[in-house]
Amino acid sequence: MVKKTPNKRAYYSLIPWVLFVIIMASAYFLNSTYNLNYSTYGIYPRDFSGLKGILFSPFIHGSIEHLGNNTLPILILGTAILYFYGRLGMKVILVMYLLTGILVWLSARDSYHIGASGLIYAFAGFLFMSGIVRKAKNLIALSLLVAFLYGGLFWGIFPVKEQVSWESHLWGGVVGFVMAWYYRKEGPQRKKYTWEDEEDDYELLDSNQNNSYETQEIQQRPAKRIVIKYEYKEKKDPNKKE
Repeated sequence: MVKKTPNKRAYYSLIPWVLFVIIMASAYFLNSTYNLNYSTYGIYPRDFSGLKGILFSPFIHGSIEHLGNNTLPILILGTAILYFYGRLGMKVILVMYLLTGILVWLSARDSYHIGASGLIYAFAGFLFMSGIVRKAKNLIALSLLVAFLYGGLFWGIFPVKEQVSWESHLWGGVVGFVMAWYYRKEGPQRKKYTWEDEEDDYELLDSNQNNSYETQEIQQRPAKRIVIKYEYKEKKDPNKKE
């Protein structure tokens, strides 16, 4: 199997999200041009007809501003997940996509919930938490970058604006955090050096013990069995005849 170079990996990680954004933009302009009322394809909670929104709502946007606000984050965060997490990233994205929509359908207000912002919150939450729990330097740096660029997303989980689906934001963030914790032992990990696996030569003494360090050192050394042989040999008298 040919190993992908960083440039090729970045390219293949970006392409799916470029296509995703093209579909988002096409859906918006078709809807606004022909008045197709695509909002009815959003998530409508606790209504079986609203279940289709779990699949379609991330592609539907109510205004050009709504579309513009979601375009750059979905490109950056989605590409970052695929670039750093590879196949695990694809699995995590699919789970977050479906699970966020399901939770919104179960618990949100009775209204059509549209837009990719729930997915953006899931991506940001996953990247931020994943870098922390994995303790890998490059992923921690990515977490800090996400916090710096999208730290303002935090306020979106509160019901500040009535027309904004804060439920999608909240559940997206929660799902992202949970996925980062659940898959913490899969995918990229912190580089572990050989010396970290080696056990110390001597164990630390309990504070209640009275043994000295020197005594403990002797106790921890592997015992060597020493065999001493004694052989009795009578001294011969040169004047004595046998």
